[in-house]
Amino acid sequence: QVQLVESGGGLVQAGGSLRLSCAAFGFTFSSSVMGWYRQAPGKQRELVAAITSGGSTNYADSVKGRFTISRNNVRNTVYLQMNSLTPEDTAVYYCHTISGAYWGKGTLVTVSS
Repeated sequence: QVQLVESGGGLVQAGGSLRLSCAAFGFTFSSSVMGWYRQAPGKQRELVAAITSGGSTNYADSVKGRFTISRNNVRNTVYLQMNSLTPEDTAVYYCHTISGAYWGKGTLVTVSS
């Protein structure tokens, strides 16, 4: 069974940091392109960051310099380190296997002003 399980969301004040984790099960994680997406209420889901099997990364302009995506192929886990958070980052964050069309259930990040 393919499964992506996000964790690490929560409530944080503006300027704070959170680290999201996504544990993957049921597919060959090490060869998969992985991404983090987010969706705020009333808005479209958007790509936040992506990472290839080789470690190349791509970021939305809104998070460049603040967020870092990484992966551990031994642990079958992808991470999103989020620093200097602002209320505009408030959303449900989803882990996604871009190369395989799998989605996690999401983890809520709320940033207070």
